[in-house]
This record gives sequence, structure tokens and C-alpha cells, in this order.
Amino acid sequence: MSEKTTGEIPNKVDPVDEVLPPVRLFTLGLQHVLVMYAGAIAVPLIVGGALKMPKEQIAFLINSDLLCCGLITIIQSLGVGKLGIRLPVMMGVTFAAVGPMVAMAGNPELGINAILGSGIAAGIFGMVFAPLVSRCLPLFPPVVTGTIISVIGISLMRVTVNWAAGGQPMIKDVASGQMVPNPSYGAPEHLAIAGLVLVSVLLITRFGRGFMSNVAVLLGILVGFGVSMALGKVSFAGIDNAPWVAMVDPLHFGMPIFDPVSIATMCLVMIVVMVESLGMFLAIGDLTGRKVTRDDLTRGLRVDGLGTLVGGLLNTFPHTSFSQNVGLVGVTGVKSRWVCVVGGGILMAFALLPKMAHIIASVPQFVLGGAGIVMFGMVAATGIKILMGANLGSNRNNLYVVAVSLGLGMIPLVSPTFFHAMPKALGPLLHSGILLAAISAVLLNLFLNGAGKKGSVDAAPAHAH
Repeated sequence: MSEKTTGEIPNKVDPVDEVLPPVRLFTLGLQHVLVMYAGAIAVPLIVGGALKMPKEQIAFLINSDLLCCGLITIIQSLGVGKLGIRLPVMMGVTFAAVGPMVAMAGNPELGINAILGSGIAAGIFGMVFAPLVSRCLPLFPPVVTGTIISVIGISLMRVTVNWAAGGQPMIKDVASGQMVPNPSYGAPEHLAIAGLVLVSVLLITRFGRGFMSNVAVLLGILVGFGVSMALGKVSFAGIDNAPWVAMVDPLHFGMPIFDPVSIATMCLVMIVVMVESLGMFLAIGDLTGRKVTRDDLTRGLRVDGLGTLVGGLLNTFPHTSFSQNVGLVGVTGVKSRWVCVVGGGILMAFALLPKMAHIIASVPQFVLGGAGIVMFGMVAATGIKILMGANLGSNRNNLYVVAVSLGLGMIPLVSPTFFHAMPKALGPLLHSGILLAAISAVLLNLFLNGAGKKGSVDAAPAHAH
């Protein structure tokens, strides 16, 4: 995409390329970091636990992850040569790879080095095949794009609902090792604070002006954090033991192991990641008013691959664009990609300054849950807005595309064990509602509308420009 501005006023800067004042940039960047931080550190915690790593090694995994997240976010948003979509995108570790990585962790012959080796190989695979995936853009007219983006938003609601309730409904009992009900899940004080954050965000959005309205989510989180501290719901345990400065050395655990089966599995995960990212890139293009071209998609998808490759070298895991932050762009209306560039810098600082990272990690999940309802709902609303331009009123076939694809996309959300009897190798496909909805919408659109009819695959996604 050309970096030149367009329009009748030659000197007018595109909102995506606008460089905001330093204080605003930092505050808005920090807001993006708060939104994605819990997701960014969750995967290292899960995989580190599955590998039975000691606490200091898990902390190292988190630092490695934050460093890679920050670096790849800067490349994605800023753009370096033929890398980066140059839109406000935050990068983080994908949950699509958690299942396969935990399985590798349970195999004593594989372990962390096989996980990292498969990530390096999958990253190279992703970079090579990014142009091929981007060529699928004509397969994503508004009826397909809107359906996928709606499912992304709805799928994220499960995350934020659990956050608002205070975690996961089932937790592992330390003594028995069995999964037991979480006694604090859905506690009234958790729900009340989450509700307070939600109301605060809405009030600030409604009555705030200018910059205050832009950082409504951050201010809402700060309100919830303050109330949580007053109620004794915030723990800073372990901050004294965290060093002030910590360095991340590449290949910390030794040389990677390139196991063919693990590589094949992670390449499948990489396909899932790229399809999901394609939908998110189209969503962020719609929210920012910038048309996303095939070249843009190729550059963006290459960075998904690059993040996975670099992640393997920096002792962390496959990366993807974080859909949580897509919703934040819609809530704030701030379209500048420089905000995410600064957010990437903040993440890298947290990686090198563990005490700062520890403070951010102390924000309770139920505080984030209240803000997440607004942000993730905004992603779904964006999908619905795109569907409004998909000719649903007069094209009955499009209604079938939406109906069936939404239904299939909800299966992993409503019934996580629905496909438990299917081969484990299909797990990355069958347990991703986003991917199920994407495949269904594309194939049904081809079947019902045909490949050559106007309004079907030859129609580019409708984005405001």
C-alpha cells in the first residue's frame, strides 16, 4: 500500500500514519499493552507448567515472550521493507498452538527444544506461503468477511466472560492434580468490579472529551485496579524477588530439535493462524478506513511467520496478531499505527525490566473482564456492520452462508468436547471456531453464489476508504 496520503487536501495526514504527541502516544500504547498483556503471558505460563519448569525458568519464558511480542509488533505496525501491514496491530503468542505444544511437552523425547524447533520451521513455512494465502482475498466478499469477523468477536466473549468471573471455572488441585471447580469463580465482588469497569468505560466514553475519551478503557481499568487494591484483591507477591534488569539470550535452552511430526503439526497451526489473521487484518482495515490490498495481506502474514521464527530463536512460541486490540481501535477511534509501535516498545521494556512487568501482571483478570466486554463486542459489531453491506435482504443464499457458518463457528465455544473423539491431529482445525466459520463461509459462498457471479468471490471486501 502506498504510504502517500490521498484526498483533496494534499497535506492532510492519513489517520493511520498520524504521529500523535509523545504523552498521548505513550498513554494509548500502554492501553494496548494492558489489553493484551494477560493473553501474552498466559501461553508461557501454560506451556512452562506442562514442561514442569521451575518458577525462574517460567519467568524467563515470559520475559522472552514479551521481548518477541514487542519486537514483532514494531515490525508489523511500522513496516520494514516487505514486512508489516503498517496498521495498528499488536502481536502476541497464539493460543492455537497451545494444544500441540502441551502434547510435545508431555513427550520426554521432545520437550522445549522440539517445541522451539517446530516453531522455527513453521515460521519459515508461514513466510514462504504468505503470498499464497493472501491470494485468497477474492474469496472474502462482505458476506464471508463479516461472518468471520463476527465469529472472532463472539469467540473472544468466552475469554472476557471468564476474566470477569475471576479466571477459569475449573482449576487444577495442587494436591491431587485433578481439575476441580474454582471456588472463587463468579464471586459477587469479581462481578461487581467488572461491572464497575464496564460502567466507567461507558461513562468516560459518553461524557469524556478528546484524549480522555480515547483512553476510556485505560481509565476504566485504573478505576477497577484502584478499587481492587482498596479491597485487598491485588497481590504484588514476588515483586521483591524480580530483578530490576534481565537480559534474554537466544537459544537459552540449547539447540532446537527438528522433529518431523512436530513440524507438520505446527505448520498446520500456522495455516490456522494465517487464516485468522487474514480476518483480523480485514477488520482493522475496516475500522481504520484503509483498504487492505493483497500486498498488504502478504506483508502482514509474513510477519506472523517471522514472529513464529524469531519466537523459536528467542525461546518463545508461535505469534499472531491479537484480536483483542482490534476491538480497542474500534472503541477508541484512534487509528494511528504509531500507537502500536510505542506499545511494542513498552513490551520490550517490560521484558528487560521484570519489576515493571510484575506490576502490570498484578492487574486482576476480573478488572480486564469489564473492559473486554466492550472491546470484544466491538469486534463482533464490526462484523455485523460489514454484513449490512452483504445484500442479505435480497440474496437468500447469503443468509444460508451466514447462518450455517455462525452455527459451525459456535461449536467449539458452546461444546469444547464436541470433537473429542476425532483424531488429535485435527485438533488445531476442529477446536478453532474462527477457522471452522472461515472454511464454511468460503465454501458455502462458492457453492451457493458461484465463483463467477458479481457479489461473490470476484467482489472485494467492502471497506470504507
